Amino acid sequence: MADVFSQIYIQTVFAVKNRKSLIRPDWENDLYRYATGIIQNRGNKLLAIGGMPDHIHIFIGFKPSESLPDLVREIKISTDDYIREHQLSKSKFEWQAGYGAFSYSRSHRDAVCKYILNQKEHHRKKTFEVEFRKILEDFEIDIGKKRIFDFFNPD
Repeated sequence: MADVFSQIYIQTVFAVKNRKSLIRPDWENDLYRYATGIIQNRGNKLLAIGGMPDHIHIFIGFKPSESLPDLVREIKISTDDYIREHQLSKSKFEWQAGYGAFSYSRSHRDAVCKYILNQKEHHRKKTFEVEFRKILEDFEIDIGKKRIFDFFNPD
């Protein structure tokens, strides 16, 4: 073929370090807009972005020449810098090191978008940990000895 034709949908999920609830409602939309710019500047298409004070979901039409680890790393580093430079968080803000990445078919696109855009409503019924474990189970991802979350331990 002369060109690349693709349809790849990826949802990424990552948490604030130690699962701290640092993303505040008064600046979360600015954070989402900033992350959207990073995603689009790298040639991906943002389909939905949303989250809670302690985590974020990003659903994209993924460019096949893109490296997902590089994209997630850039989103985390750049949004970290953005939050720090604009002094949006009174506490030190950092993302947890890992992330989840899940692929979807076109037939699931609207449902995933709706799910991400309704995170606040969704989390009235389920915690993030329960939600994330369910996603791993649905995708038949073996956790094994991997740690899912780093939790804050004041000791």
